[in-house]
Amino acid sequence: MTLYEDLKWRGLIKDEAGENLKEKLNEGNLTFYWGTDPSADSLHIGHLSSLLTAKRLENYGHKPIILIGGSTGLIGDPRPTTERPMISKKEVLNNYESLKIQIKKIFGYDTVNNYDWSKDINFIDFLRDYGKYFNVNYMLDKDIIRRRLDTGITYTEFSYMIMQALDFYHLFETKNCVMQAAGSDQWGNITAGIDLIRKKTGKEAYGFTMPLVTDSAGNKIGKSTGNAIWLDSNKTTSYELYQFFLNSEDEKVIDYLKIYTFLSKEEIEEIEKEQLNHPETRIAQKTLAKQLVTFLHGEKAALKAIEMSEALFSGHVKSLTKKEIEDIFKDMPKFETKEENIVDMLVNSKIASSKREAREFVSAGSITINEEKITDLDKQITKEIAIEDEILVVKRGKKKYFIGKITN
Repeated sequence: MTLYEDLKWRGLIKDEAGENLKEKLNEGNLTFYWGTDPSADSLHIGHLSSLLTAKRLENYGHKPIILIGGSTGLIGDPRPTTERPMISKKEVLNNYESLKIQIKKIFGYDTVNNYDWSKDINFIDFLRDYGKYFNVNYMLDKDIIRRRLDTGITYTEFSYMIMQALDFYHLFETKNCVMQAAGSDQWGNITAGIDLIRKKTGKEAYGFTMPLVTDSAGNKIGKSTGNAIWLDSNKTTSYELYQFFLNSEDEKVIDYLKIYTFLSKEEIEEIEKEQLNHPETRIAQKTLAKQLVTFLHGEKAALKAIEMSEALFSGHVKSLTKKEIEDIFKDMPKFETKEENIVDMLVNSKIASSKREAREFVSAGSITINEEKITDLDKQITKEIAIEDEILVVKRGKKKYFIGKITN
């Protein structure tokens, strides 16, 4: 397939701008840019699809420029509902430095900062050199602006479009950057930049958007929705990343394989066929999860995540270290206990609501501690049965986990 055909097959092109964009993409040798504002100190999965698309373009001969918006990050692009909270210059700078290191480490890309060329533009020059090229009616017709008119939008947010268009124009003039690629929520800003370039230079520029990655309910996978999966392994561990994609919905997992991996069309179609014939193997989810963890955190981290996942699934928690258990169960209920009788421990840790209920759990064989099913009501919980003399993985029933720590 050509590059354009591959991008379309993977579902990575939604909107297109510029005459003969298809031919330009297939010819190679375009300089293009993708940008993000430093609103956090790590990128998340929502960013990853765009950066992988940049890598696909680079592999085909195009030259990427990765922009981190030190100036636009101080303003914040308009959201569909309410204005973004302002973040301090110190926080923006800290986030910028973190993203700069992260992007270099994962993708090998150097970055540019739009603060470098916008910080010295005074207000009068901004209005004369850029503002005069933007018709207010044109700006009001942009989807993201139109959706905010009923609730209100500040002049600061309203100006964001001009600032991003300025970035495209600056990169066009200084780095021969003729194309911008971004998520579909940036379509209005991309076309604004193309229009500014045409009005100021008489030349043509290009752009395309990628659909935002969503789950089957249409919810965006990204930081703003509260379910962020970070690329930084200190914020989202390799195990958490692996589990997130291992639990991908059947109806979305093939789409995710197309978006998030470099597997070929033939390889993905073979996986899809095997998944349909043997869904119990979850081959698509396992392939996706391993590919992503390997790309982001390395093969060693991916193999360890698989080992941890299989140990938990099979109930072999004793093979895990204290740190691995803490990573796996960090969102599970925690409790501290002293060496005591099983019934007292279950009540004191609130795993059972009363001694009567605790006895019922134990007598029914519903309580497992570090792989050992507890049926003896006189069982003493001591450091001898704990992992590293401290950790207790308590399972009540089939799925309810509690993590205990013996403190005495």
